[in-house]
Amino acid sequence: MMEWTDRHCRFFHRLLTRRALIYTEMITTGAVLHGARARLLAHDPAEHPVALQLGGCDPRQLAECARIAEAFGYDEVNLNVGCPSDRVQVGRFGACLMAEPALVGDCVAAMTSAVKLPVTVKCRIGIDDQDPEEALEALTCAVEQAGVAALIVHARKAWLDGLSPRENRDIPPLDYARVYRLKAAHPSLDIVLNGSIADIDQALDHLGHLDGVMIGEPAPFASPKAAAEALIPYIERELARGTRLNAVTRHVLGLFRGVPGARAFRRHFAAEAVKPAAGVAAFHAALALVADGSAQMVHSAAA
Repeated sequence: MMEWTDRHCRFFHRLLTRRALIYTEMITTGAVLHGARARLLAHDPAEHPVALQLGGCDPRQLAECARIAEAFGYDEVNLNVGCPSDRVQVGRFGACLMAEPALVGDCVAAMTSAVKLPVTVKCRIGIDDQDPEEALEALTCAVEQAGVAALIVHARKAWLDGLSPRENRDIPPLDYARVYRLKAAHPSLDIVLNGSIADIDQALDHLGHLDGVMIGEPAPFASPKAAAEALIPYIERELARGTRLNAVTRHVLGLFRGVPGARAFRRHFAAEAVKPAAGVAAFHAALALVADGSAQMVHSAAA
């Protein structure tokens, strides 16, 4: 997610999931080419396998960004054609590109010719009043011809007019059958399903029709508190490098939902973690407010 799944978030997710492919936040081509590249593209070796997710619509710029991603050691380059936010639409990237399948094909062709990395595309089944049968087929044909390595399909439409990005994650109805039909029509293309896949049994059902699914793995910790404690060495290392505490700890604020003491944990951080001199002691103090327990974790890392 833009401005959220930064390197600190991804490191924490890697603690929660040992094997899943992790994606960066969507980074625009302009930011990669003209922004603070070293900061934006930095990643910890522990993150691998990790894919750089790009937002853009200019084939030449995307090709150059793919070269940069390869030089930075990423394992995959992904073009986002599924994000429905207003900011993304203004920049002419994300889900609005579902309306321009030929352009998406040109972008993928430029990227695949520029690097040896796998180039993948995330998309929806359509946008607004598009017919998903036609819209998804047109996009798939364009990117398959361009040499895309895989197509990751969120099995919902994106309503660019009328729904917020948060609402677009849940309100448009799922249509798994449409993605199954897509795979049947394109048997040689790797097609991965995304959208409300909650457990391994559901994933296995979908894998009878498709090549992959996006799902979190069960976290390898006995409790949310144990997961948070596992992040402490990373926090100490980042503090020593000059990173502010809340830049890392903001990613664990939702970890204790439903756990006694969660509200006190968040309240403590709201007051203490934002202070310029806040250190790991503030994290320890916040954790002390949360109940201990060995209950199985209910949170998973996003694949």
